[in-house]
Amino acid sequence: MLVVFICLCLASSIGLSTGAGCYGDVKKIDTSGASCATAKQDRLKYCGVRASRQMAATDLGKINKYKAKIMAVGKKLCVEPALLGAIISRETRGGSALKNGWGDGRNAFGLMQVDKRYHKVIGDWNSQEHITQGTEILVSMVKAIKKKFPKWSVEQQLKGAIAAYNAGPGNVRSYKEVDSRTTGKDYSSDVVARAQYYREKGY
Repeated sequence: MLVVFICLCLASSIGLSTGAGCYGDVKKIDTSGASCATAKQDRLKYCGVRASRQMAATDLGKINKYKAKIMAVGKKLCVEPALLGAIISRETRGGSALKNGWGDGRNAFGLMQVDKRYHKVIGDWNSQEHITQGTEILVSMVKAIKKKFPKWSVEQQLKGAIAAYNAGPGNVRSYKEVDSRTTGKDYSSDVVARAQYYREKGY
């Protein structure tokens, strides 16, 4: 019994029981959600967290097609699966925004939009190998932001890393303006709000 109790406590402490990964808990990250410009993609008449959740809900069926792969990669790399689903939702709307696996003028590849100008693309556009590569890039952004902003909280560093996944760590200047140089000026806040939704849906 003591061994079981210790294991449960350990799992709780690292987030395994809650869906959180090793790099922070999206449920604890503050977010203002999607900008009105992003919300207009779906012709929504409202912005913010509500819009992010609605867009995530719209994409849920598409994201669920890759749930097994997302969950496997999240477990392997200790990154919250809900966050991976949210990035896929934001980047490619679950793959529906891609043309033959490519987006962004054929510069970015796959569900997680790995930029061929900076990375050698790996696997098919919707493969577990691709999701692994995108997640490894995200982890590298976490490490870069931790080094750049060592006094930030774990959750602040994770939000900064999400912004850096989109814009690069050099474009993350402060926490207050973490999204000032991201696409739509809302990337990390929108992704966080979508991730919070996907956590509720079993990711």
